Amino acid sequence: MFVLMTNRTTLSEAASKQLLVPFGVPFAQERECSTSQQVIEAAHHIGYPVVIKLSGNHIAHKTERGLVRLNVSDAVKAEEACSDLLALVTTADGEVSFLVAEMVKGDRELIVGIINDPQFGYMVALGIGGIFAEAIDDVVLRPLPLSKNDALQMIDEVHHQSIIGSFRGSQPINREQLANVLSSMGEVCEAHPEIESLDINPLIARNDGSLVAVDALIEIGRQQHTVVNKSERSFVPTPEHFNALFNPRAIVVIGASSHPGKFGFVSLHNALVNNFAGGVFATNLQCENILGVQTVSDLSELPKGEIDLAFFCTPASSNEALLKQCAELGIASAFIASAGYRESGDSGELAEASLLKLANSLGMLIAGPNGQGVVSTPASLCLQIVAPYPPSGGISVASQSGNFVSSFLNYSKQSGVGIARAISAGNASQVSVENFLNYFASDDETKVALTYIENVGNGESLLQAMKQITAVKPLVILKGGATAAGSKAAQSHTGALASNDRVFLGATRSAGAIKVSSVEEAFDTAATFATQPLPRGKRVAVLTTVGGWGVVTADAISRDGVLDLVDLSDDLMSQLSALLPPRWSRNNPIDCAGGETRDTVTEIMDIVAGHESIDAVIFLGIGIQSNQAKMMRGGSFYPDHGLERIVAYHEKQDERYAFTAREVSRKHNKPILIATELAVTDPQNSGPSSVRNSGAYCYPTGARAAASLAHLYEYARYRGIAP
Repeated sequence: MFVLMTNRTTLSEAASKQLLVPFGVPFAQERECSTSQQVIEAAHHIGYPVVIKLSGNHIAHKTERGLVRLNVSDAVKAEEACSDLLALVTTADGEVSFLVAEMVKGDRELIVGIINDPQFGYMVALGIGGIFAEAIDDVVLRPLPLSKNDALQMIDEVHHQSIIGSFRGSQPINREQLANVLSSMGEVCEAHPEIESLDINPLIARNDGSLVAVDALIEIGRQQHTVVNKSERSFVPTPEHFNALFNPRAIVVIGASSHPGKFGFVSLHNALVNNFAGGVFATNLQCENILGVQTVSDLSELPKGEIDLAFFCTPASSNEALLKQCAELGIASAFIASAGYRESGDSGELAEASLLKLANSLGMLIAGPNGQGVVSTPASLCLQIVAPYPPSGGISVASQSGNFVSSFLNYSKQSGVGIARAISAGNASQVSVENFLNYFASDDETKVALTYIENVGNGESLLQAMKQITAVKPLVILKGGATAAGSKAAQSHTGALASNDRVFLGATRSAGAIKVSSVEEAFDTAATFATQPLPRGKRVAVLTTVGGWGVVTADAISRDGVLDLVDLSDDLMSQLSALLPPRWSRNNPIDCAGGETRDTVTEIMDIVAGHESIDAVIFLGIGIQSNQAKMMRGGSFYPDHGLERIVAYHEKQDERYAFTAREVSRKHNKPILIATELAVTDPQNSGPSSVRNSGAYCYPTGARAAASLAHLYEYARYRGIAP
């Protein structure tokens, strides 16, 4: 946490280019001149036509002011251009000069730039450039340093790929040359840490695909970083602290209450009814017996060395004295649900700082304050002030918002995809989301981490935590406050394009984390990582019993542009034609055309998933038969007229689809995702309920399944499992 002060100076275009030339930036042939006669001589040397423009330390965007003359074709026009440009000079421009450069021909313009973000440090940007850079607003960012592979990935992420590829008869942009320019920005900033922002705009692509830079702008400044409360944050929690938090031998609820509407009652109740296996203690000034627990009036009455975790439901004013008593009992960690701290104003902020200082001096971990609680299903621990308690599983949640912890636990209950750990960071005085991510990285119970973040306190620390966990397991991030304006350099196009959301997205992608945009997408993605193997490629087959769903899902895959809806090979087509009626779709999506009334679907699922040209399958249509069975079962004709038999058959078929998908997925080690709207419209339908019972996740739509599969592939590519 620091205060940043910067005094900026803008370098002239000529000085900016001189600084960049040693790092291999391919600038056009150019000369700086002081007089019109020098301009004419330079133009003759370079060869007409030329570009003539004004340069100066106080001149930033020349085009907007009309300080550029293009296609100057002879000496007379060169002298006229100089006169015209000098007439536009103002006293604010200071000392100016002329730049004379070759007239570069090309119909595509890019921007490469750097900003110095206050949270993540230097970020390099690539986007569609020129005078319409901000209007087109297509830019990709990454933190420095940047590897060649990172640079190539940035190029792939530019939305307007048609401009990067073959364009109006021109060759594709030279990706190697562009990647070299991008990766060289790290060397530039290492050699010149005084840089605050940098624009190379435009970077023009010639018809042969080669690149040439025709303009540059650099802002420099002196930064002063004042560290705040560094000594108070010197305490580093150990694995033993986190083990006490998530796997305690015994707990104590401090401030237990017999009033069912108070946190002191609810937290004790939730721990007891969800069968925490360890010891449960509680304090209450009246020594009441609450829910069968005999409370004590003072912590000193409790045994020493037996309790690992304290849960505070007491007023903020009493917590410091209680924390000291906890330390005397050997309690390693505390979750402080109490409010009245930083969120309540200046006095609360002082109280929180004092609490933090005390906890650090005692060597205790404190989660919160102003938090919702902690869940740990391996320990049957539900120590929080709200419901629900989720099924056990492999998703671990750390959130800056307690409400989103509840949201994810609700989705877990609804879907059957379970939770390992879940915690709300509250005010995160001592331990923050990145601390929990570091713990999840080494936690055997955690298969995938899921986090909600609003504020990035220490970008470098968060980035390191993201990289640490993604090296061994996936991380899904939902970011709040995504639309706020980011750090903007005073005059740079790059700074204007670098919103908080884009900077954060660039940081997460560099770390291999999956950034999502909604709570539904967040849980979909985490559930996918928890229940599916990573794909070995991006070639997808859509298998459906109803054509329209397949078409819509194929459209979603195409729009996203990450996965490939693969063309079916001749041998696969032959195998499918032998099983399906002549009217089948004969393409991908594979429409089974009524095969659901026979055993065809399960056979086809195995054939498709087992084929070497297929990396993953999305299956659509489960539950349709059980929907009809439900109507038959509830109608007045049931169980006569043969309905009992057909109802049982329909429900059994949907169950077979679900469990066959699971078996085939394990057999071929490939993801098979099942989607139906019945997952939310009728969760008890045999289709979605069988998917849950098989241990998989049932997606509400094919599009959501496709989006989750794309994230699965992106992480597989980051880990080197998929190309």
